[in-house]
Amino acid sequence: MSKQEQTSKLWGGRFAEATDSFVQRFTASVSFDQRMALEDIRGSLAHAGMLAAVGVLSAKELQQIQQGLAQIEGEIADGSFTWSVELEDVHMNIEARLTELIGITGKKLHTGRSRNDQVATDIRLYLRGACDAIAAELTRLQTGVVGLAAAHSETVMPGFTHLQTAQPVAFGHHLLAWNEMLERDYSRLLDCRARMNRSPLGAAALAGTTYPIDRAHTASALGFDAPTENSLDSVSDRDFAIEFCAFAALLMTHLSRMSEELVIWTSAQFNFVELPDRFCTGSSIMPQKKNPDVPELVRGKVGRVNGHLVSLLTLMKSQPLAYNKDNQEDKEPLFDTVDTVLDSLRAFADMVPAIRPRIEVMREAARRGFSTATDLADYLVRKGLPFRDAHEVVGKAVAHGVESGKDLAEMDLATLRGFHPDIGEDVYEVLTLEGSIAARDHLGGTAPRQVVAAAERAAQRLAARAH
Repeated sequence: MSKQEQTSKLWGGRFAEATDSFVQRFTASVSFDQRMALEDIRGSLAHAGMLAAVGVLSAKELQQIQQGLAQIEGEIADGSFTWSVELEDVHMNIEARLTELIGITGKKLHTGRSRNDQVATDIRLYLRGACDAIAAELTRLQTGVVGLAAAHSETVMPGFTHLQTAQPVAFGHHLLAWNEMLERDYSRLLDCRARMNRSPLGAAALAGTTYPIDRAHTASALGFDAPTENSLDSVSDRDFAIEFCAFAALLMTHLSRMSEELVIWTSAQFNFVELPDRFCTGSSIMPQKKNPDVPELVRGKVGRVNGHLVSLLTLMKSQPLAYNKDNQEDKEPLFDTVDTVLDSLRAFADMVPAIRPRIEVMREAARRGFSTATDLADYLVRKGLPFRDAHEVVGKAVAHGVESGKDLAEMDLATLRGFHPDIGEDVYEVLTLEGSIAARDHLGGTAPRQVVAAAERAAQRLAARAH
């Protein structure tokens, strides 16, 4: 039987003429949806098992289908399977091959289902697996971040607002801020996975089927929590894919912010950290260059993921119930989002533990810019001065420091007392960088012992994921 004849047979007898060859190519999805082939086979095996359980297929027919699908899976794995654009999509390619292998029994596999619920099931299975892979990479990245943070609970760096020196913080505290972003991303991923884990199989084209199917059977066989509740909604909505892309956009935004900091920190002007050579490239014309290409690329890739989210939102925004061909356009942006997120996480998970902070450079940077000015104000408040008055006093001290080129901690006691008589010898305890960060000794603060405790809690949460 020719490919054209196979296509006609699969379509049934409705059409009086063959599909135009250009239209075949234009409407076909097999070039990209074949990546769901294993999910399609898995869904078919569950469906066949259910049909046998309810008496629609005989035990012999079930065995034939199982053997045929096993052979097809092997052909796909070794690359010998022939994909045909004339057969339009992954489902029809596999079904046609199954019929070649086992004859008329292969045609019985489609009993009680439609390509509409079939593809909805395949996408959920595929995306569920992608969520699990992403969760593993995200955990690996967080483990690296937390480990580096724990090692640098006492390493001082400047904290910034408006990219201006604000207050000294521990480098480990800054890294744990990264982890908090990623922890929320992980939580969103789990929420997304839980909502998508419902089986649409059995919804058929849109209204269900007249066969005595057992949807709970197939849902359980495929590892879903339960069947979906409404057949119309089951085949037509892609909100689970949109939600995944929204998670991905937020995750990539966080990775982009981290990337921006790494790009800044590795610049000659900051020189806070060094990235290993394997994560950087050079210049074709400037021999001194060491470019942070991995962070730059991750920073750039957020644009395509954001675009995919908008694409899927736009795709769904005006579709009437139930299934429409528009939904064929959901796969390429979804697949690319999965690939981009996984690649970006892998790059970061490999790179972050290898970051080498330049401890003395960061400490010197924190010493400049009057980063302990707020500590001096707090010191005066504890002496009984209203905060607004203390703020004014310290402002004058900073102005003098700018003029004289001296940091607050470098001024002698007489100079400091010139700004307010309540300043005593004990002021130097709060004007040092170490004293400043140690004073913020509360939950969420940057004191070294708080950083150590926060890193331990984070590590425990990460370890618990394995159970």
